[in-house]
Amino acid sequence: MARDLRSWISELDDADELHHIRKPVDPKTQMGALLYQSREKGLLFDDVVGHPGWRVLGQAPANLRHAAIAFDTDLQDLIPKVAKLMDRRIEPKLVSSGPVKEVVQTGDDVNLLEIPAHVAGALDAGPFIASGLAVTRDPDTGCRNVSFHRLQIKGRNRTGALLVPRHTFRNFQKYETKGQPMPIAFFIGHHPLYYMAAATTGPYGMDELEVAGGFLGEPVPLVKCETVDLEVPADAEIVIEGHVLPGVREHEGPFSEFHDYYVAGSGDNPVIEYTAITRRHDAIYKAIQNGSEVEGCVFHKVPMAATLFRRIQNVGGFVDLKNVRTMPGILGVVVQMTPRFHGEARQVLMAALSGEYLHQKIAIAVDDDVNIYNDWEIMWSLTTRVDPERDITVIPGVRGHPMDPTGVEFFATGQVGWQRLGSKVLIDATAPPTSETAEREVFSRIKPLGYGEIKLEDFL
Repeated sequence: MARDLRSWISELDDADELHHIRKPVDPKTQMGALLYQSREKGLLFDDVVGHPGWRVLGQAPANLRHAAIAFDTDLQDLIPKVAKLMDRRIEPKLVSSGPVKEVVQTGDDVNLLEIPAHVAGALDAGPFIASGLAVTRDPDTGCRNVSFHRLQIKGRNRTGALLVPRHTFRNFQKYETKGQPMPIAFFIGHHPLYYMAAATTGPYGMDELEVAGGFLGEPVPLVKCETVDLEVPADAEIVIEGHVLPGVREHEGPFSEFHDYYVAGSGDNPVIEYTAITRRHDAIYKAIQNGSEVEGCVFHKVPMAATLFRRIQNVGGFVDLKNVRTMPGILGVVVQMTPRFHGEARQVLMAALSGEYLHQKIAIAVDDDVNIYNDWEIMWSLTTRVDPERDITVIPGVRGHPMDPTGVEFFATGQVGWQRLGSKVLIDATAPPTSETAEREVFSRIKPLGYGEIKLEDFL
């Protein structure tokens, strides 16, 4: 069975991980607060004020447990499994039509205001579409790119667009240099594996829809767009098509971002004008609530950790690597490993800080007896296994993520040179290596008599 947004809703229902909200909810004044509070289960809104006939799904996935459901695994095996799936790429297939073509609106019928986009933060400049996955092409090579970009709705057929200086922005530069508008299409509402694929960072030219196929285990079905020369998933809920205007910048923001701040991203950003909307006749809008440790972060944390897992597992030829976790705020990483040699953990952390992603500025290594999904265990490891002078290393003057609020900003959003400069830190919170048996034994954790055999649930 094809996996789409509706099959995902069924998966969550079957796992008792979805709340159905029957009461009327206003997307402009109420929905954001409800989504922000729901960190354990997804929310499906059946009665959206001002948008009769629409339903809205949010906080799905709400956490890494939901991400594990999407990948048909459990939390402990999630990242190792995704790291392996990244080796599997399946080319999409073109089909003649699909559910996303049930309603086609072009010309004067295009009206973004009909879409129930919600206001995510109290200081937001208005409704933003944060769940659209952008499809663009390199005008010279034809290579496709799929990525996340927030869109501030500015009218019936116009939005702003935050284009962080990465692959989509590079494509846009090529069009803008030629004075040409860049064709772009956003598909909104699909299975979370599509969103995980879009958040996967690889070399320029990597087709994220091939990554999605690898995650799904089958080719992504694509249909031609109506007004631009691009293809989009046939079983998405909504597609909006248009062009990024060359040489045009307008103020966008503020917007509540992934790190729980309004810092960065606001300013003079590119503008998109839309020429078509296609959708299912009973389309379900996908709402992404921003902030730290909410859905937008979940989509990035999984492929980020899996990509780092792949990168660091072969440092020095082999690492006894157990797991990787992206930290809250997604600007840090925790590596779970069994150190074999002096300095090995520090070497691994250097690789983790200089990988495909710009986000990581804090990297912590913990031993295999520390559950990286338990925050108190990480803190315990930091306070009992770290000598600050010996085990903490600060690296100054490093390029960071352009939306890291602690970095020094150069240029501004919408400009080619936009960046932030800061420092990075690695913390070795592992016990002495296995080569030092006696020293390592000193750091063996205590265990009560009968540990692993006597179960509390048997006495309740």
